[in-house]
Amino acid sequence: MSETITVSTLSKWFGPKVAVSEVTIGFGPGITGLLGPNGAGKTTLMRVVAGLQKPSQGSVSVLGIDPRSDPSVYREIALVPEDEAVYERLTGRAFVELAAKLARVDDPIEQAQKTLEIVDLVGSAHRRLGGFSKGMRQRAKVAAALVSDPRVLLLDEPLNGADPVQRAALIELFQRLGEEGKTLIVSSHVLAEVERMAERVVAMVDGRLAAVGSIATIREAMTDKPRKVFAECSDPRALASALIATDGVVGVFVENGTVQIETQDAWGLARSLPRLALERDIALTRVEPVDESLESVFRYLVENR
Repeated sequence: MSETITVSTLSKWFGPKVAVSEVTIGFGPGITGLLGPNGAGKTTLMRVVAGLQKPSQGSVSVLGIDPRSDPSVYREIALVPEDEAVYERLTGRAFVELAAKLARVDDPIEQAQKTLEIVDLVGSAHRRLGGFSKGMRQRAKVAAALVSDPRVLLLDEPLNGADPVQRAALIELFQRLGEEGKTLIVSSHVLAEVERMAERVVAMVDGRLAAVGSIATIREAMTDKPRKVFAECSDPRALASALIATDGVVGVFVENGTVQIETQDAWGLARSLPRLALERDIALTRVEPVDESLESVFRYLVENR
């Protein structure tokens, strides 16, 4: 994967406060989910990549260009900020047309119309932004970002305030843009939705990188945390008794007729569980991990910072 964004030993501080500390990472086409608790440095990282803030140390390259030294790259970057960065007296249409004109888009009126259609705001485009709901404002900001057809999209909490239908539509839009080869960095606290749209996750804690990769890769690397597996079978107590002596198993619990297994060797359990059930004539009806979600992985990273 060719990297469109390269961040090298990046640090950013504001007086005594260090917001981002020695971050080195690359981003390529597709969607990367950027996660972290409040104050983790996500917004600062996005602003530095967008060229809005100067690194205190290190460097940033977008499409091979330092955005602080060559403003021409701004035409290829769009930032959707988390804060309410809209002109409330403008109508939705005027707001998007203004963004198109500032980006020197050919035929800004036509392009604004197309972009409003993409985010499903045509019917409300005549209304002032001050009368929009938070979710509608989010979509207006996304439209203003997309109107110049940028190659790099930085989206800071773009799903905030959107209702379930709007969230689903925005996720589908972001996925389509990623499939078209654009680079999207999406910051969100809605972990289940990041899990739906992003194959790659970057977790930040206290301004530093805590983990990078797919959810499965990050979970696999957490070797100090036992894997939890749920098993439903015809004889839970017999299965639990057999598992206690199995290598790698560190805990077995029977609850509500099911077996909860904690293991340090997930692959070993995957091999031994069917064999043990067969030997004891136990019918396995369901086996699945219970701590493989992005939410559980993220909670572990934050708790162990």
